[in-house]
Amino acid sequence: MQKDAPRQIRYKRMSFFKAIKTYKWLYLMLIIPLTQYFLFRYAPLSGLQVAFKEFSVFKGISGSPWASPLFKYFSEVFESPKFWNAVKNTVKLNLLDLLFGFPMPIILAIMVYEMRSMKVKKLYQTLMYLPHFLSWVIIGSLVSKIFGTSGPINTMITQMGGSSINFLMDEGNWVAMYVATGVWQSAGWGTIIYLAAISGVNTELYEAAEVDGCGRLRRIWYVTLPCIMPTIVIMLILRLGQMVGIGFERPYVMMNKMVTDSADVISTFVYDRGILNRQYPFATAVDIFGSVVNMCFVIGANVITRRMGEGGLF
Repeated sequence: MQKDAPRQIRYKRMSFFKAIKTYKWLYLMLIIPLTQYFLFRYAPLSGLQVAFKEFSVFKGISGSPWASPLFKYFSEVFESPKFWNAVKNTVKLNLLDLLFGFPMPIILAIMVYEMRSMKVKKLYQTLMYLPHFLSWVIIGSLVSKIFGTSGPINTMITQMGGSSINFLMDEGNWVAMYVATGVWQSAGWGTIIYLAAISGVNTELYEAAEVDGCGRLRRIWYVTLPCIMPTIVIMLILRLGQMVGIGFERPYVMMNKMVTDSADVISTFVYDRGILNRQYPFATAVDIFGSVVNMCFVIGANVITRRMGEGGLF
């Protein structure tokens, strides 16, 4: 036998009870997050039956009778023109976010990684991360003050001889402002994941590419991007899983009566019908529809990526 032959390391699978005994403190630490996840994620699922009942606040979920027919409120949802308008707006805004917002963290992560000065890199990272920690109430106020009809941007335009632009009152301009604000707020925070993935790339690959005569751009194209592709695919699948779901704060804070037709999304539609108008079964049916469609997007995107040869989410 040669001395330099690699030794095969065989791992013996530990039994379940032995693993618990050996790592009891680690398993004990899982109790808190699992309890929190169960209480706030799984326990509320029992309330989904509201969509199939003639719900009354005074009778409660268990005391309320079942709707007749059972899918009565789903029929009302699908027959509502405002619901389909909300679905259209949700998909449109999410597609624009995906088109402009998804590549931006990847580009920023590569730019930060390629910086030579550590001081400049840390400063740049800090400035990029800051918008993520601002609430949408603050961001919405800043946008309305800066881009309002009497804001500094329009003041500068009029002083230069131009005419005032309705950034937030015109539907087309509002959509552009919505997407741009979302990219600004989330791009810096998203770079954390891609920076971690790039940091895990074997540096010997860059050295080999440099020896072969590859410049910086070619090293990014042939080394960095292929190595972080599994991370990109997983993040894309998770992003597609939110295609019919959208956060409530961002559209609600930025919308106004002049752009309601383009700004009303599923979350604001549910808030209007479920909370303001107290149509709880109707709003629950809308929420169930969105969750089922999002799940279908996740499964479909995962199947497609696996057939294309990339590692899927599951």
